[in-house]
Amino acid sequence: MPITRALGGSLAVAPIGLGCMSMSSGYGPPADRAAMRALLRYAVDRGVTLFDTAQVYGAFANESLVGEALAPVRQQVVIATKFGFDVDLDTGENRGGLNSRPEYVRASVEGSLRRLQTDYVDLLYQHRVDPSVPIEDVAGTVRDLISEGKVRHFGLSEAGVNTIRRAHAVQPVTALQSEYSLWWREPETEILGVLDELGIGCVPFSPLGRGFLTGTIDADTTFDSTDFRHNIPRLSAQNRGANQRIVELVTRIAVQRAATPAQIALAWLLAQRPSIVPIPGTTKAHRLDENIGARALVLTADDLHALDGAAALVQGARYVERLQAQIDR
Repeated sequence: MPITRALGGSLAVAPIGLGCMSMSSGYGPPADRAAMRALLRYAVDRGVTLFDTAQVYGAFANESLVGEALAPVRQQVVIATKFGFDVDLDTGENRGGLNSRPEYVRASVEGSLRRLQTDYVDLLYQHRVDPSVPIEDVAGTVRDLISEGKVRHFGLSEAGVNTIRRAHAVQPVTALQSEYSLWWREPETEILGVLDELGIGCVPFSPLGRGFLTGTIDADTTFDSTDFRHNIPRLSAQNRGANQRIVELVTRIAVQRAATPAQIALAWLLAQRPSIVPIPGTTKAHRLDENIGARALVLTADDLHALDGAAALVQGARYVERLQAQIDR
């Protein structure tokens, strides 16, 4: 496995990054801040270079956490953050809806730079496509920020093929971040082919199926009221029971390879394309070590063939209708 992979042909990062959201929001109460600062620095020591955050993760809390932890090692890391949700730029309150107006994007980036304790963002994503703002205007704004030295690379998240093409024509897109894993294969339909054509990297979020592919969640698992997974249809108690079939498949291969289910799921992603860099999240050092261990795991042709059937076993929708409506297609 190469030491680094290139997103967009130019942004070199380690093969597995770190999604930082769960440290501050999304999966229950925020983790201890001091412990998370230590974990972020441990990740750097373990060779992780790509760290993914966003404005809306914990109402600015995640950006400030990442900034505090990584400021002393800023030159060793690649920091990705996002704009695009309609957030009160003073309080961090998410007002609902989307906002990618050029003036708002500029103000958003200034706030991110302060919280991240840096004068540039390595990779700036539009978090969700705003249908009320032409993507050419968004890409042009990021192009200007790049020319000013405040941003180095442009990314999109959950964007459809038409949006990707239009944005890329104005400002080359370095990476697309979208959900992609053994149990969500939709990007293979059109997205990945367009990324290959245009030379754009792919950064899969939730590469472990929001924890389900690790084998640690079953029909009896209960989620905290602040854990958004209790609203995901495919993680309802009924669907979790049915979806154990995919965990059994991954676990069977993991046993054969003296690996863990998480490592198999990540190794499968790494095997799909050299331009793929997954960003599993965690709040635990031993899980970080486990995820990083997938870099050394090379699956056989038989392994890959068996795993290709996993998606057909999944039951339940990816998102509730409200969240699905924000996905650009």
